[in-house]
Amino acid sequence: MKNLIYPDWMRPLKILLAGAFVSASILTPVSGQVWANSHNNKIATAIETLKQSDQRWIQIDLSKQNLIAWEGSKPVYAITISSGKRSTPTRVGTFKIQTKLKKTRMQGRGYNVPNVPHTMYYQGGYAIHGAYWHNRFGTPVSHGCVNLAPNHAKWVFEWADVGTPVVIKK
Repeated sequence: MKNLIYPDWMRPLKILLAGAFVSASILTPVSGQVWANSHNNKIATAIETLKQSDQRWIQIDLSKQNLIAWEGSKPVYAITISSGKRSTPTRVGTFKIQTKLKKTRMQGRGYNVPNVPHTMYYQGGYAIHGAYWHNRFGTPVSHGCVNLAPNHAKWVFEWADVGTPVVIKK
């Protein structure tokens, strides 16, 4: 994990306290790094909380292009995925499975795919689903969804319920 305190954020401050000078540092945020670190902390906290439970949950690591199905602190299934490409990234955060569809049509700018298998929507149009139209797992190629090979998508679909937490990190 990266150090959360960056030297360029710090401004020295000397305070007279009970007759003695005390040196302190004040953090002054620059750019979006404070938000990013706060967001990363929330994700890390969610992961630790889920690992201390006996709950089923899904972790997606975009940097490793993998999905791990967990039962509390025990990983029960791990697979390679394809997440969103740079121009259409997969969102990072904590979500819950909202809807499950055995098959659905997905369409948007530049794509119209019928019979997308084992689709689990977790936020708006973002979903974990099977992808029969490519075999480039391990490479970000989607329009923001999390693509799985159809046989793996079926396993995850049957294992997870509506309400299952989904944690997506970089």
